Amino acid sequence: MGTAGKDPLLFDIPEQLESERLIIRAPLFGDGPIVNEAIKESLEELRPWMIWAQKLQTPEETESYIRDARIHYLKRSGLTFLFFHKERGHYLGNSSLHAINWHNRSFEIGYWIRSSEQGRGYVTEMVNAITQLAINELQANRISIRCDERNIKSANVARRAGFTYEGTMRNDTVDWNDELCSTMLFSKVRGVEF
Repeated sequence: MGTAGKDPLLFDIPEQLESERLIIRAPLFGDGPIVNEAIKESLEELRPWMIWAQKLQTPEETESYIRDARIHYLKRSGLTFLFFHKERGHYLGNSSLHAINWHNRSFEIGYWIRSSEQGRGYVTEMVNAITQLAINELQANRISIRCDERNIKSANVARRAGFTYEGTMRNDTVDWNDELCSTMLFSKVRGVEF
């Protein structure tokens, strides 16, 4: 593959991707206000699934997160993406490639979308674009999606994007209400799904 043992800092990972309807790009200093606005709009729907959505962040906290995400993007230790509607320029949500293991080329995809933009297929389109980035640019051997078994919307995104259901890890974590919960695991693996 020509990338074995390559220092991740030497990867030329694009700052921006395009899909049919979306612009998907790395975070930039100053993105905090638009992300904070979307979190504020979507807090009640995000709260059951995202630890950071247990309380509304201040605009400064969101900007701090964005700046940290930018640094991680440059260090290749975590790749956060903001996605926007191509025609309207409207910020829709975030995604990331995280839990990165450069040695075996495995990545996990996470995502969320603002409440007012749900149900239009934007998240599936974004997951497909980031999956192709991981396969083609990062030479991924494994890409996974994990979600709480109660998060049907997230599981449906994984299925629509062609990820294979591997199983449910029962009582493997504790949620924000300190209750045991189970995690569904989906994946795409080189030589099988791509």
